[in-house]
Amino acid sequence: MRRAVVIGATGQIGRVAVGALARDGWQVTAVSRGGGRDEDWPDGVRVAPADRGEDGALAAVVGDGCDVLVDMVAYGPEHARQLTSLAERVGSAVVISSVSVYEDDKGRTFDTQQEPDGFPEYPVPITENQRTIAPGESSYSTRKAGLEHELLAVGEQLPTTLLRAGAIHGPHCRTPRELYFVKRNLDGRRRRVLAFGGRSRFHPASVHTIAELIRLAASRPGTRVLNAVDPDAPTVAEIARAIDEVMGVETESVLVDGPAPAPAVGDTPWSVPVPVVCDMSAAERELGYRAVARYAQTLPGTVAWIERQLAGRDWREAYPKMFDVYGDLFDYAAEDAWLASA
Repeated sequence: MRRAVVIGATGQIGRVAVGALARDGWQVTAVSRGGGRDEDWPDGVRVAPADRGEDGALAAVVGDGCDVLVDMVAYGPEHARQLTSLAERVGSAVVISSVSVYEDDKGRTFDTQQEPDGFPEYPVPITENQRTIAPGESSYSTRKAGLEHELLAVGEQLPTTLLRAGAIHGPHCRTPRELYFVKRNLDGRRRRVLAFGGRSRFHPASVHTIAELIRLAASRPGTRVLNAVDPDAPTVAEIARAIDEVMGVETESVLVDGPAPAPAVGDTPWSVPVPVVCDMSAAERELGYRAVARYAQTLPGTVAWIERQLAGRDWREAYPKMFDVYGDLFDYAAEDAWLASA
């Protein structure tokens, strides 16, 4: 039986990927710090506690070897070196990267978006041939670029599929963008302000989409970089309406041309001045990928998960990392003041 070792198995993507591999006939070892088990995994899945920060921990779980090593939690070149050090015992690897490694033709990236005229203007759609940011230690994006650089440099010594994921969504997410509209609906907010006319598009990537790409890449080893996004890239206004439909509420959108009109007013986690939309032709061509989930189809599970996490808790307690990344998303007083003056 083919053997797969999945690092970060109890995270958002890992839970779904482990199940997809196991149901596809792989003998899966699910690795996480706590060695936990997801209730939806088949009985044959093995669990193993390991902290990759401890010397020899990954080597121990790989043991005599595996056919594929899947890494959900590789964030920099040091993690790439961990994987390549095991190359003699690993047939191939599948590693999660990010679309944030792309830069536009003027060298602008997600890291420069807060600067004047700093938001990148990517082609629509972005292909894997688009130039990427220089590796470095200054940000999440530059570290992901370093991860990619190290893994691609070894070539067939460790054939690696790098999956550049978009805006990941699904249950178990620590920073769910959907929280913005779910909480507003729970709080009875029936008017919402949307910057850029509600037309912003930041390509989502379902955990089911990524898990399917992992499943396919595991059976087709190779050294390659592939986008990992859903078949559709809805606008922020379309996302808001889809969440309303799942929750059974009706709301009014107040559309503003241009950026947020005031701090904490109309600036959603999807709000970008130009579209960020990726092409999936390479995955279709190289892996035989076919879409398995559209954004709206997966929303009920995501919304239900967020509602459970919020029950009886302040949103900053339920999602502390969300607050760290985006600040106060729910300054209703500021929004009401702007609406009253608009």
